[in-house]
Amino acid sequence: MVTVSLNGVRMRLHIVGILYLLFTMTRTLANPDVEIPDDTYSDTGIDGKINDFVQPISEWFAKVVFCYFTVNGVEIPFILVWLIVAAVFVTIYFQFISIRGINHGLDLVRGKFFDPTAEGDLTHFQALSTAVSGTVGLGNISGVAIAITVGGPGATFWMIIAGLLGMSLKFAECTLGVKYRKVNPDGSISGGPMYYLERGLDKNGCWLWCGKLGKFLGGLFCVFCIGGSWGGGNMFQANQSFSQLVNVCGGHDGWLADKGWAFGILFAIIVGSVIIGGVKRIAVVTSTVVPIMGAIYVFSGLLVILINITSLPDAVRQIFKGAFKPEGISGGFLGVLFQGFRRAAFSNEAGIGSAPIAHSAVKTNIPVTEGFVALFEPFIDTVVVCTITALVIVITGYWQSSIDSTSGVQLTSDAFASTIPWYPYVLTFAGILFAFSTMLSWSYYGLKSWTFLFGENRIADISYKVLFLLFVIVGSSINLDSVIDFTDAMIFCMSIPNIFGLYVMLSTIKRDLDSYWGDYRSGKLRKMHKRNDTQRTLSECSLEDTESENHSINKEVSRITSPASANEDSAVVQAPLSEI
Repeated sequence: MVTVSLNGVRMRLHIVGILYLLFTMTRTLANPDVEIPDDTYSDTGIDGKINDFVQPISEWFAKVVFCYFTVNGVEIPFILVWLIVAAVFVTIYFQFISIRGINHGLDLVRGKFFDPTAEGDLTHFQALSTAVSGTVGLGNISGVAIAITVGGPGATFWMIIAGLLGMSLKFAECTLGVKYRKVNPDGSISGGPMYYLERGLDKNGCWLWCGKLGKFLGGLFCVFCIGGSWGGGNMFQANQSFSQLVNVCGGHDGWLADKGWAFGILFAIIVGSVIIGGVKRIAVVTSTVVPIMGAIYVFSGLLVILINITSLPDAVRQIFKGAFKPEGISGGFLGVLFQGFRRAAFSNEAGIGSAPIAHSAVKTNIPVTEGFVALFEPFIDTVVVCTITALVIVITGYWQSSIDSTSGVQLTSDAFASTIPWYPYVLTFAGILFAFSTMLSWSYYGLKSWTFLFGENRIADISYKVLFLLFVIVGSSINLDSVIDFTDAMIFCMSIPNIFGLYVMLSTIKRDLDSYWGDYRSGKLRKMHKRNDTQRTLSECSLEDTESENHSINKEVSRITSPASANEDSAVVQAPLSEI
């Protein structure tokens, strides 16, 4: 026990030491004694050095990943078509499971069919909260604003459609995540696309070399996921959180403007205190934070809509009209459609492969059940949160503003503030919660990819977590224009091996779904669940009876073996003998 405690202390001291070292490096490179004008900030200091080094690589990689073809003047990336086609195909293949399975999914989230004896670490609700926290982030605040200002109100309609289609993709990938997950010697769970690519392709592939291909694709997915976890799932979240905090603390001339390093260290300490505890602690925190932040944001959005209720019919009309007959939008109908789909793909990550990593840790022996639970991810993220953001922006008229890719959060804040003047402070708090929960989930995604490549051991675990916390500080301190292009490309690259694997294993999912759905529709599943509950109750009762019986026996043995009891027994035995 003492050794474990000392190891824990050493580990924390190492982390604190590395954080202090990075803090010193950041202060030295940034040269805080020299005032840097806002317009030249990106060309000097640590941010300029990193951007100068990364920019050529980032631009080349982003151009390759986001290469496009042009239709009617609209630039359509191939990677986006890859995601859209997969979403449409899977939705039709599973006969609109996103609609017919939603009620059963709700029952599962509520714990109606939960089996606590099953393998896994998390309940259905905790797994869903962890995965949702990875998708519901600052993209729901800033990304939606950008999509609407570029594509008009009609982009909202196509975001909703993309979210509904993405539900089927989540169903498929999360089912596979549980089906091919790995149970480690210590009882913990590892799962995700890397495991079902490695194991699933070997079992389901029609070619002899599918096993080797699966290992290669699994490793490739992990490389992309690690890069995405450090960038879009970490540095971008920390950077945008700090930017929003600066906006409510005096802007670029305020006292906080040059304190990114301090914010980063504080944020790293908070994030580190959670992720060091592993997936169970992450799940406990996210299952608390996600409902709170969701409630704050949704309630605030609904309040703005209610105050401007007279403008709601016109906003809805603009959304539907703009979806099919846009006016003044570059690319016309196709321009609006792909703006909506692109933003939804960025937001809910359906087909990317991140969510199955979290869902794989669920307590269940029936993989398809987690597929039903995963249906709610795109629904909550896109259909609910993104739609509320869009309605607020359209109703208040701020969608006609001109913004760039870095000021989406500010536009959304201004739209809310036009009705609720003090809301920027609330949005800052909600935004930091969004970023915090996203970072927790992506730390787990990156960790599982890291340990897939380097092994499930303590050194690999600690090394990744330390690196992740360092990037929190870096992200808060630098300009991320070039870095984010690179990491966005990394995240979208995750979909290439993931969706390829889905296509190969769709028939396997279909067989499992048909078997399970048949049991559910016939009532067999409910009977099995009741029988399991009864067996568990009987087992508990039997255990209580056994414990009670053992207690009585022990009590009797103690009475017999005590000296007083021995004398009494002797007297009782000797009395008849003396009478004889």
